[in-house]
Amino acid sequence: MNPFTYSRAGDAARAIDLGAVAGAKFLGGGTNLVDLMRETVERPSALVDVTGLFDTIDERDDGSLLIGAGVRNSALAAHRAVRTRYPVLARAILAGASAQIRNMATVGGNLLQRTRCTYFYDTEGSRCNKREPGAGCDAAGGFNRIHAILGASEACVATHPSDMCVALAALDAVVHLRSADGERQVPMADFHLLPGDRPDLESVLQPGELITAIELPALGFAAHSTYRKVRDRASYAFALISVAAALEVSGGKVGDVRLALGGVAHKPWRAFKAETMLRGGPATLQAFRAAADAELADARPLNDNGFKIELAARTMTAVLAELAGVTS
Repeated sequence: MNPFTYSRAGDAARAIDLGAVAGAKFLGGGTNLVDLMRETVERPSALVDVTGLFDTIDERDDGSLLIGAGVRNSALAAHRAVRTRYPVLARAILAGASAQIRNMATVGGNLLQRTRCTYFYDTEGSRCNKREPGAGCDAAGGFNRIHAILGASEACVATHPSDMCVALAALDAVVHLRSADGERQVPMADFHLLPGDRPDLESVLQPGELITAIELPALGFAAHSTYRKVRDRASYAFALISVAAALEVSGGKVGDVRLALGGVAHKPWRAFKAETMLRGGPATLQAFRAAADAELADARPLNDNGFKIELAARTMTAVLAELAGVTS
């Protein structure tokens, strides 16, 4: 058993003070952290309960949304402004987990989900650099059907499990952070890290730093967006491949586009290369497939997950075609 202290913070300043203790973790919904504690993967010295803090969604005059980190996933998916102006986000959230978990899970906690790699959870029999730096990675040569095809390293081939984060990456979201040193903002595309030789470092979040909000900038064509998740079963399964996309088409050409992938990398994968190829070009199946292939050109499959490359390309093409309303 790992002993720890428990404190409940009444405001942000108190939460930051309590979170400054070495080994402390902030507790929101606890839907991932508590599981990891049960499995002894996480062993915090202190839990700082931030339930009830940062639990509002503010619609700003400039059309942007400021989503508190304590907002429940289900509340975010049901919010009128999200459903109408950012449907990709609502659909991504509803594609994840179960209704019960969505009712508990918070927006900030969703960003900090850890991988569902089986070897990461196996504390007794498997080597995992994410869990124990320098131990090795048994997934690389093991059963790796769900693992990364982009951005992996010799140290780690795990994928990020979140659906919501894929949509946030596509929408140019910005993460608001606060610590004893002040406040800062980090683009969602830069918040999570690729594994390199330190897969245990999963984000730019510093010890004692607290996620306070997610900002969604005004993005008019995001109202024309969607999320598609390909998985082994229809309910409560993590993505083999997922695609978040927003598309603007005028006169048969792509005016603007946002595209991100899930299930392919250690972080939500923003498809910048595909976006660049698509802007100003024809809105056709051929163009969509060419952009998808370009984005996946650097994919490096493992023993069991080579199918993900073609699956990702087809899913990207299909989602873009759906949004463009084209069949050829």
